[in-house]
Amino acid sequence: MPLDKGTCLRFYKRKDIQEALVEHAQGKEFSVRYNDSFGKRPDALMYPKEVLELALKGATSFHCSEELWDNPLELSTGLSPKELEKIRVGWDLVLDIDCKFIDYSKICADLIVKLLRNCEVKDLFVKFSGNKGFHIGVPFEAFPSTVGTIETKTLFPEAAKKIAAYVKENIKEELGKKILAFENNDFGKVKEKVELEAGEIISYHKNSYGDKVAKLNVDKFLEIDTVLISSRHLYRMPYSLHEKSGLVSLPIDPDKVMEFQREMAHPDKVLTPMFMFMDREKVTPGNAKRLLVQALDFEVKVTPPEREKITNAGTDFEGEEIIIPAPIKEEFFPPCVKLLLKGIDDGKKRAVFCMSNFLGKVGWSKKEIEQFLVEWNQEKNSDKLRDNYVINQLRYFNPGEKLPPNCDNDAYYRSIGVCKPDSLCAHIRNPVNYTLLRWKDHLKIREGEEKQEKKEEKRRKKEETERMKEEKEKAKGEKVREENNKEGEKDSKTERNDKPSALTI
Repeated sequence: MPLDKGTCLRFYKRKDIQEALVEHAQGKEFSVRYNDSFGKRPDALMYPKEVLELALKGATSFHCSEELWDNPLELSTGLSPKELEKIRVGWDLVLDIDCKFIDYSKICADLIVKLLRNCEVKDLFVKFSGNKGFHIGVPFEAFPSTVGTIETKTLFPEAAKKIAAYVKENIKEELGKKILAFENNDFGKVKEKVELEAGEIISYHKNSYGDKVAKLNVDKFLEIDTVLISSRHLYRMPYSLHEKSGLVSLPIDPDKVMEFQREMAHPDKVLTPMFMFMDREKVTPGNAKRLLVQALDFEVKVTPPEREKITNAGTDFEGEEIIIPAPIKEEFFPPCVKLLLKGIDDGKKRAVFCMSNFLGKVGWSKKEIEQFLVEWNQEKNSDKLRDNYVINQLRYFNPGEKLPPNCDNDAYYRSIGVCKPDSLCAHIRNPVNYTLLRWKDHLKIREGEEKQEKKEEKRRKKEETERMKEEKEKAKGEKVREENNKEGEKDSKTERNDKPSALTI
């Protein structure tokens, strides 16, 4: 249900809210959302009265960039990475916790805060996203100005993605334990909530005694989103309303995340801005140096997937190794992917994420995926992404490592408008399942046809052999008869010559 104009006007007419929004927007690219659509870009928010003016025009929420710009109005879609670097003066780290269950999101946010504190980060900030997640931020001023001889401002988005990966890897085991403890060690409760099969969320490991111990894998239902860490990506500003929930994206005390309740973010209960998100005036310069250096030195240990083999954990082919000798082509793709390939108006960044992971799981190489998506962007989309966006998103991409989002993830196919299911879609959970089912059926049909062809070929060869044998026997018989005839004629002639001549009397 759309956020009504009355609620927006009552909230955004408040001077304290206007001032909090303006303060956070300084140096950042800014944009307005009108329920289901965004306003113009680039834009900037300079004065408190602009907030109310935009609300009167139907604005429901306000969004800004992770990056800090010398002049945000100089931005345009055609700028190259080098040109963007010239006007980028910094970037904030914003980690987006994405989960359908706020209790799980709180546990994750609390663990991240503790990890960052352990990395000696003094200046970190947390805000409720406005729905079911949290944003955790570290302002640019907390990072060192250089790493070695490289300016930190040039390390976006690579450094931010490295930090996200470092954080994710270092909390994942404890996160699984904490969520399981929250559910009284009942895997069934987690399974029921997240609506996933046991094999997707439970793995078994041997302990020091050699016993198998079950562990909860959270990757399938809780994500620290690194896809959205990209140049000119916008996030919901603090003290902005959320269209789906009607709640405020509320900054909270980082050390009291577990005490937060959603009702605290109701617009009528937000009496005054108590906390800032990215309070730059109080930042101790360089206190996040250890975090940055450790993240840049950190390598997440993954087993690189072989091109021709796909392990289908979490799909309808779980535990089955499927050999794909060549990339599976479009004729086997599900309706949603086929519609994405035709080009879309909104959600192109999410489409790149979906398609790259999908193609990687159906046998395409990184080079093939990159070339394909660059051509798709140029030829199929009227409002194109920059080519470098696609290339940058694939920089650390390993084909086959991750599944694309499941079909029931509202943030992707349905939200983009490409979920147009056919009869097979009702029986699958992920677009990859659809393709593998159709492809395997095709292989069975082809195998049956090949067997039938071999059988027919064998029958033809047998018939040909028998025919040739008959012809050979026939020819042999004719030759024998011919030789017998010749022998008979010879004997007859000899007999005539041996008879005495008749006497004439």
